Amino acid sequence: MGDSEDASAAMDEDVEEVDEESSDYADEASDDADAPIEAASEPAEALAELRAERDELAARIDELETERDELESRLKRTAADFENYKKRQAKRREQEEAAATEDLVSRLLDVRDNLARALDQDADDIEQVREGVTLTLNELDRVLDAEGVAQIEPDPGDPVDPVRHEVMLRVDSDQPAGHIADVYQPGYEMAEKVIRSAQVTVSDGEEE
Repeated sequence: MGDSEDASAAMDEDVEEVDEESSDYADEASDDADAPIEAASEPAEALAELRAERDELAARIDELETERDELESRLKRTAADFENYKKRQAKRREQEEAAATEDLVSRLLDVRDNLARALDQDADDIEQVREGVTLTLNELDRVLDAEGVAQIEPDPGDPVDPVRHEVMLRVDSDQPAGHIADVYQPGYEMAEKVIRSAQVTVSDGEEE
């Protein structure tokens, strides 16, 4: 009996050792089988991430292109509106200038009519003709004054202003040399701009 029990116990130990070795081999085989699967899953995940980034970039590009198209459209509309504004302003200036010219011409026509009436006066009545011409001249001066036109008519002895005075010739005069001796024709200025310079003679000093 004793030998039989010892032999049975020894056999059980051998079986346990075989089972343990078999289990170890099975675990190793299982680890080796899972390794290629894990290694293969890593590139797939990286590829999926790249595709996701690609899709995000494509969506962002679409958004930017849409914004660009909207900005270009707004720019075209703004340019068109500004061009229309310039045309309206130009037309308005033309209308204002035409209205101002029409008003001036209308007042000058009144002056012309008065001159025509003065010429119709009896030639023997010189004083009456003179009075009519004087009234007409005063009316014309009022028209020019309303338009901001002022006369340039310096006095003898005034210094010469090359901007407002045109020297016609130099003469002997009792005025200081280099100063205005006489006014040949008055000039005119409008809004501080010379329209026509006054024509003057300049003194060379008294004749010896």
